[in-house]
Amino acid sequence: GTLEWLPGKALGLSEECWPELAIQDLPVFYPFIINDPGEGSQAKRRMHACIIDHLIPPMTQAETYDELAKLQQLLGAFANAEQVDPDKLPLIMDEIWEVVVEANLHVDLGAEAKPEEDDYGDFIQHIDGYLCEIGDMQIRDGLHVLGRPPEGEQLVNLALALVRLDAPGVTGLRGAIARDLGLDYETLNDRERFGESWPDGRPAFYGVLPADTTWRTRGDIIAGLEQLCRRVVEALAERGFAPDAVASVAERFGLTAVGAARATLGQLADVILPNVLRSTEEIDNLLDGLEGRFVPPGPSGAPTRGMANVLPTGRNFYSVDARAVPSPFAWKVGRKLGDRLIESYRERHGRPPRAIGITVWGTANMRTQGDDIAEILWLLGVEPVWERENGRVVDLRVVPLEELGRPRVDVTVRMSGFFRDAFPGVVQMVDRAVNLVADLDEPDEDNAVRERTRSDEQSLAASGAAPDDARARSRYRLFSNKPGAYGTGILNAIADGAWESVDDLSSIYLEWGGFAYTGKTYGKPALEEFKTRLAASEVAVQNLDNREHDIFDSDDYLQFHGGMVAAIRTLTGRKPDAVLGDSSNPEQVHVDDLAKEARRIFRARVANPKWLKSIRRHGYKGALEMAATVDYLFGYDATADIVDDWMYEDVAQKYALDEESRRFLEQSNPWALRELTGRLIEAGDRGLWRDPKAETLDALKQTYLSTEGALEEQGGRS
Repeated sequence: GTLEWLPGKALGLSEECWPELAIQDLPVFYPFIINDPGEGSQAKRRMHACIIDHLIPPMTQAETYDELAKLQQLLGAFANAEQVDPDKLPLIMDEIWEVVVEANLHVDLGAEAKPEEDDYGDFIQHIDGYLCEIGDMQIRDGLHVLGRPPEGEQLVNLALALVRLDAPGVTGLRGAIARDLGLDYETLNDRERFGESWPDGRPAFYGVLPADTTWRTRGDIIAGLEQLCRRVVEALAERGFAPDAVASVAERFGLTAVGAARATLGQLADVILPNVLRSTEEIDNLLDGLEGRFVPPGPSGAPTRGMANVLPTGRNFYSVDARAVPSPFAWKVGRKLGDRLIESYRERHGRPPRAIGITVWGTANMRTQGDDIAEILWLLGVEPVWERENGRVVDLRVVPLEELGRPRVDVTVRMSGFFRDAFPGVVQMVDRAVNLVADLDEPDEDNAVRERTRSDEQSLAASGAAPDDARARSRYRLFSNKPGAYGTGILNAIADGAWESVDDLSSIYLEWGGFAYTGKTYGKPALEEFKTRLAASEVAVQNLDNREHDIFDSDDYLQFHGGMVAAIRTLTGRKPDAVLGDSSNPEQVHVDDLAKEARRIFRARVANPKWLKSIRRHGYKGALEMAATVDYLFGYDATADIVDDWMYEDVAQKYALDEESRRFLEQSNPWALRELTGRLIEAGDRGLWRDPKAETLDALKQTYLSTEGALEEQGGRS
């Protein structure tokens, strides 16, 4: 929406606030996806909306396709030749390398040249693990239709997604089956070990799977477990997900009557699936609201993150008690994120980071109850103290260095405007944590906050600042828009073409975000302090807490995270470590390089024929999703330089130049075709697409001109 983000007060709007001027006393019923409590809460706060939450899109596994599927076949041939026909290995190795280069996978794998024969076994494991990782990723299977529950295969896929992870009191189905079968699931499910050989022979449960199901690696066993989960859920679906069918289905697949899998299947049949099917109430409750009747409330969150308890949908959702952020569970996840961030930086640079910048959003912290805040506190070396009775944070405890076991990290926070509005108490808490750490009597090498604040305070005093002012400004660590404003300004600049280089986007990001927030200061202009803090940051961090969307699904990633990367690039002349913390599975947290994650998402969803086919089911809106994906690729590349030439080429071929795709766009939404071809041409003109093929650019320009001409003839210029 737009209305809830217009200028004015954060809440308790006056007659001079733009949303109030526009909406006045008109009732607002707002369909909103259940996993976005932040923006829904903004609509409640600033336009008195009644939310009608709706189900997430159907989910599915990415699987492999095109060159990736061909590679999997070649890996099987390689394994077979090792056993029965070693003379063929050199030919197969050559073919594998050719396909790797053709698919540009050598970039993902960090292989600049074909490995030597002695190293090829390790290379094969690396490929196998990476393909398993991509194939196991969850992606959206089209869009949700309001009031219409998924059916058939989509219902099975969503059921699998909803019981994939552990939930309170219930073990995730894949892990439950593995444990019932005596397998070490925690070790198996570590994606960084997917390529390792499976040492124990053909698992017994493979007896119910197709005969050609492979078991070469740990990733293969995970894929086999996923197949078994699917067969179990499909069998339950054949029985209408009837609760009294659970025992017989479990027995059919050799699962014990009292095991963890039996309990998970019971929860699926008794509670989760009935609640999914109640998504018909999205329309029912919307109509009730429009007729002046009560719309029931309900919780919000990401259902596939072990939170199926937020269902059913069709509710006027609520979010979180801001006084209980971070929660004890978020504290556990945030500590993992912080530790993994430090470990990953140490692996690359041989030492822990001294200073980092992190983006914090209201929506994500409502979904997770404060993972980001917990990570910030842990990096500083400060721990929340909770009130036992209600779980609210009532104090902070400085963690001693000997207990922390590492130096403290200086953290600069760029808050979204909504986070600033929704979590004023958390802003004060983090500011207090910064001051506690700055006042500690510790060596500079162990306390980057103390070192930097003392240095900055001295510099400010030397430039004429009053002592109290110098002290306060040296401790600014939380920045956002000026009060009443939202966003970073980057989106408008990109949409209007009002920029020449990354320096322009950096300047916009800094100007829009250069306002400090503390326990005593609210939105004080602090552009120079913001620049100083970001210039000292060695890492730009963004966290992703679920796989119901990805970094090319939303413009917020490119404007906030990309904007921070752009600012550090411009201020320092170097590219910072740009990383994504992934807590979509809270039990297995990862921190990945942004460019690496971009390639993974590109392969798993953006270029995946499975996703493209699914999105075409939705006509005009599906075409709009395709154009938006191209916009987000372009914007993230403009700010953070993460899109390779082959990715632009692949999108051009599959979105604009493929005959089936082009025909779909021409018939369903020619404006989207014009938009995405224009954006790809612009990428070439601006040098983001550094060396496009001449024939591809010519074809894109011809497509753009012919589409523009057709729209003019129809009177459809927009």
